[in-house]
Amino acid sequence: MRSRRIAPVITSLLACAVLTACIRIAPAGGGVARPTLVAEVDGFSGPEAVRYDPDQDIYFVANFNGPGSRVDDDGFISRMRPDGTVEQLRFIAGGVDGVTLHAPRGMVITGDTLWAVDVDAMRGFNRRTGAPLATISFAGTDVGFLNDVTQGPDGALYVTDTGRNRIHRIEHGRATLALSDTLLGGPNGITWDHASADLIVVSWNRPAMFAWLPGTSELRVIGESATGRRFDGVEVRADGSILVASQADSSIHVFRSRTGEPLFHVQGAPADIAWDSRRNRVAVPYIARNRVEIFQLP
Repeated sequence: MRSRRIAPVITSLLACAVLTACIRIAPAGGGVARPTLVAEVDGFSGPEAVRYDPDQDIYFVANFNGPGSRVDDDGFISRMRPDGTVEQLRFIAGGVDGVTLHAPRGMVITGDTLWAVDVDAMRGFNRRTGAPLATISFAGTDVGFLNDVTQGPDGALYVTDTGRNRIHRIEHGRATLALSDTLLGGPNGITWDHASADLIVVSWNRPAMFAWLPGTSELRVIGESATGRRFDGVEVRADGSILVASQADSSIHVFRSRTGEPLFHVQGAPADIAWDSRRNRVAVPYIARNRVEIFQLP
């Protein structure tokens, strides 16, 4: 049975059982529960990243709305409910109400601030109202492609630069270089593992996952995948397993211990995913398809 497509104008959904679709699932052992497709949400414009806000129980979706490197003040961030209903397509929009936003990608929430990586800056917005709060410029810094962001154990923000094999640190309103290492192989997704106090970084050019403790120069390979590459979003789940989007094999991989393998395949190149900690779901954006899909995990 095919799932219903959910346009931004729709305000309600059928029960999840009705929305469950037949999807291609990676091979699994007998009796192992499989992820199911809960919702397909169309109508976005180059959605590169999703961030779940557990306090508001809402998903934020960052839209390029054009080329990902173009400085055009035309990017926007949407608010989407967990059932796939788009509450406000242009919740935060470049060129509106004092907002500057070119092509937002990775996001993180600290307090009441939603931080979004942009082409040439880190931008902060009130996560409830969308009002602009702060801009940390990278002007004068040799950046390649600023990509994802997380908050570290020290409270600072850490931003990957995929094009320059670097991680930048943001604190007290300024950006500084925290790590530069070709071993990173194009650092893309980044997140904080609260259990280990390490930052987890996944590579675009290597089938590897790294652990890095801010303030040090040591990178530790903590996971590799035989089939994955071009890793994008990364999320640590409550059970310690790590979800990673792989654009090389159009899959969501799961890493347990040092081994990563496809958990399930998707219909497109997955970008920066979000984990819904309340429902154990993953939201998967597809830039080229202008779509976000929501999957229920076992």
